[in-house]
Amino acid sequence: MTLDNQASLADAPSPLAPAYGTSSPAGESAPPACAPDAGLFRAVPASLRGALESRGFTELTPVQEAVLAAEADGRDLQISSQTGSGKTVALGFVLAPALSNERVGRGPQALIIVPTRELAAQVCEELRWLLQDLKDTQVISVTGGTPVYRDRQTLARKPRVLVGTPGRLLDHIKSGTLQLGGVRELVLDEADQMLDMGFREDLEAILDATEEPRRTHMMSATFPDAALRLAKRYQHNPFSIEGTRLGEANANITHEGYLVRHGERYDALVHLLLQAEGERILVFVERRLEALEVAERLADDGFAAQPLSGELVQAQRDRTLAAFRSGRATVLVATDVAARGLDVPDVGLVIHSTPPLNSEIYTHRSGRTGRAGKQGRSAVFAPPKHKRKVGRLLAEAGVNFQWRPPVEMGEVRAQLVARAQENLETELDEALLKGASKEQVAQARGLLKGRDPVAVVATLLAQRQPAPQPQQAPSRSGSTYEKPAYKQPGSKKSNGFGRTESHTDSVSSFDGAPTQRFQRSAQKGGRFAVGRSVRFFISYGSNQGANPSRVLAAVCRRGEVEGGMIGSIAVHPNACTFDVQEEVAMHFERCAGRRDPRDSRVVIRRDRGPGQAPRGARRGRGGYRRR
Repeated sequence: MTLDNQASLADAPSPLAPAYGTSSPAGESAPPACAPDAGLFRAVPASLRGALESRGFTELTPVQEAVLAAEADGRDLQISSQTGSGKTVALGFVLAPALSNERVGRGPQALIIVPTRELAAQVCEELRWLLQDLKDTQVISVTGGTPVYRDRQTLARKPRVLVGTPGRLLDHIKSGTLQLGGVRELVLDEADQMLDMGFREDLEAILDATEEPRRTHMMSATFPDAALRLAKRYQHNPFSIEGTRLGEANANITHEGYLVRHGERYDALVHLLLQAEGERILVFVERRLEALEVAERLADDGFAAQPLSGELVQAQRDRTLAAFRSGRATVLVATDVAARGLDVPDVGLVIHSTPPLNSEIYTHRSGRTGRAGKQGRSAVFAPPKHKRKVGRLLAEAGVNFQWRPPVEMGEVRAQLVARAQENLETELDEALLKGASKEQVAQARGLLKGRDPVAVVATLLAQRQPAPQPQQAPSRSGSTYEKPAYKQPGSKKSNGFGRTESHTDSVSSFDGAPTQRFQRSAQKGGRFAVGRSVRFFISYGSNQGANPSRVLAAVCRRGEVEGGMIGSIAVHPNACTFDVQEEVAMHFERCAGRRDPRDSRVVIRRDRGPGQAPRGARRGRGGYRRR
């Protein structure tokens, strides 16, 4: 099927055209879509056909066909379908008729609320090419983690379609920068995740700031009870559209289970990575600290791995995702920040290093593979004692899975050694082809004179291995990841992936406990003198996995400032202090003082010295202890 020679919709009303205030009998829903029907292409809004054609569309996905076929009569929509099934293009079909009408007001006419920055970027990217032929239709996004002043410049362009995360949208509403009186189409994308992240109050405040008449749509792969309660309050007589039945599993994904003891997870992970070498692989971990540590250890073992977690500043997250999409990084180690909306082509394997909390999370995680009709695998690591529990969880997710034979841990190290040997030989052969200079040959003869050649090569190989460093190390792709923090000798901590940590370079802190202080050196265009700074406190220390790089990422995200605005950072056992440039201190204090759903127990405030504990924390031996 093609879009050539299709009849125009100019003479026929679209079934999706908004008819504000109209109603149809409750309880209706569209049946799941079947095989593509050539006639359905006539229902594609005429203004979008050229964009689809230029992108090479020859058929539509089930959810896109279901949206076009639905006789919704301008009602609010609840669109459910598997992840990776083309819901964003289906959303464009919904919005196009309203965007073809005369603009109402000076603010956005369509508002799309999403849970994460990554999803906002992807929704914008899809809608921009799809809506490019519509007159006066700019699509922009405003999200946390970026400077507020840039948002103001963007909003001054009066975009017609606005995509944003709840917290940042609400900030602009309260400041008066964003007016929602002209919104006629409001979309909650992945509403269940936003509720899970604690954004209920923000969502309600945004919805209450809009005016009638408007249509309110909800899109997700699943609709748990919390999402349905929100829908009951803000949607009017919603019409349900199912690209696939709710809970229906993606038939393109093979699901596997592995019984792995906690301390053997890293070896099991390496085993699967070696089996799937050459594929693009997404690894889910529970904590942000694990994402950094596992990615670092994999990189040490020769894998092109990078971490992705919520504490990374936006520029670093963008670089990491760009490296993963381009293939410079083939393994992405991520927390659930990547589970929703991450659209990376050709992810062949998703690995859950620990079982997800529920079947909905599993559905969204595993949905990163098997997209656009391609095949994929999803592998879950489960402790042997939780075998039955994990089996019930996967059954609730509606997937057919098999328990695979246990991984032979003794073979994994041998596989890594053999792999490293092969890589070294390849590298050596390539270097030999290039040749060496006469001076280098002379040096080599001198080094070998009177020495065992094998011992010389072994020593050079040992020197080639980098020693652990407590500071940030650049990756080959240009982005960065943090090395694990180091405790004092004799005090070690394991994270379940076989990694232990030790701290060095300690000095006395303000309360007598060991402290690491890192003075960030002056760089071009960035740093500032100590006399022009204000000291702040964060209830996050080395006992919680803090190091200077992680503190910098966290405070930049919370305070909405660039890294150049942050000066000296002191890491204490249960807290950190850091300097902020005086010019932005008030802005930083206002932004960082807001409640953060991701880290609701982490407090950032101006430093008051050692005499007072922060609200919500108890004073413990050696510093502050989180509840």
